[in-house]
Amino acid sequence: MTLSWAQIFRLGLVQACLGAIVVLMTSTLNRLMVVELSLPVVLPGFLVALHYGVQITRPNWGFLADQGGNRTRWIILGMVMLALGGLSAALAIPLLESNLALGLTVSVVAYAVIGLGVGASGTSLLALLATATADSRRPAAATITWLMMIFGIAATAITAGAFLDPYSHGRLLVIVAIICSGAVALTVLAVWGIERRVITRPAPPPARFRDGIRDIWADTRARHFTFFVFLSMTAYFMQELILEPYAGLVFGFTPGQSTSMSGAQNGGVFLGMVLVGVAASGLRLGSLRFWVVTGCMGSALVLMAIASAGSMALPLVPLVVALGFFNGMFAVAAIGSMMQLAGEGQDRREGTRVGLWGASQAIAAGFGGLTGAALVDLARSLMPVAEAFGAVFSVQAAIFVASAFLAARIMVPRAPQLVPGE
Repeated sequence: MTLSWAQIFRLGLVQACLGAIVVLMTSTLNRLMVVELSLPVVLPGFLVALHYGVQITRPNWGFLADQGGNRTRWIILGMVMLALGGLSAALAIPLLESNLALGLTVSVVAYAVIGLGVGASGTSLLALLATATADSRRPAAATITWLMMIFGIAATAITAGAFLDPYSHGRLLVIVAIICSGAVALTVLAVWGIERRVITRPAPPPARFRDGIRDIWADTRARHFTFFVFLSMTAYFMQELILEPYAGLVFGFTPGQSTSMSGAQNGGVFLGMVLVGVAASGLRLGSLRFWVVTGCMGSALVLMAIASAGSMALPLVPLVVALGFFNGMFAVAAIGSMMQLAGEGQDRREGTRVGLWGASQAIAAGFGGLTGAALVDLARSLMPVAEAFGAVFSVQAAIFVASAFLAARIMVPRAPQLVPGE
């Protein structure tokens, strides 16, 4: 017995909960540190990079899932860890204002716990989906769960933004506590009993983690896809830590307005994903390769417009929505490719493969976010604020163009071209 559509939607609720908590940590708290507390952009950049860096443990979580561990347990435990880390990160905001050293200490621990929670819950969830979903439903299942994650991000950002003004530390803590506790409760209800009702493929024979990773890395397609994930996700996440500060410092947005803008951006991501899902899966229009290249090139063009928005008085929110739209195009096509490639290996280690690509994405996200933040701090010391942000957005656009060329080269349908000598 495999997962039904209703069960896939239920598991998608877990992705929505993951996105709901993480968006507050990477967008709202980031903006508060930079604008309200006047801290350097590189500080929240380091913290978010830390939470991504900790996710290098994703292959370990996937390996545990492949070895037949109780995935429901790891999904719930990871969500509890994420919620506790998120609440601690919010508690650190007033501490950063009154006692910088203590606030930094709490923040470092909180963001590390957030990373562990995302890695444990997210990877175990994907392992369950990869092994319990019928082959014909895998691409659609990946699209559904990621759309629900984007919905969770957008809905949380817009709702939190509406209640966050007028801002106070107390109001922030109440909002974060409600979201975190609700995410844990919804996760338990969503996953409870599903694993017992489905029969997943038999677990592979016991093996060492090192051997499993080595076997997967020897697969040329898996290795090339890992490189693509790293480059494209570096571009995808470069604006994550600087877009809200850009809106506040250059356009005068309030915390609520910039948080709502992030929600609008993720709404654009949602629409881009829906378009590709309907066109590629339902109408059979365009290959995954086509949509990845189109999404990357479109993202690059919009970023160049955002880079000029401050000096040319262009409306920021519509451009941010357009950026989200093209980001969603490329992301859902890449996710569809990932789910298909995860099942290609004869070793059937879907969880370990997904974990490897998840680790590559996490490292790239941390690297991209921290690099973007550091470049903004450097550029602000050399040029006006609007031009400094614009220069970094231009660098991000160039990386998207490079990702498009890489995707066009490696995402070809003929396996012999990707696996020479076999």
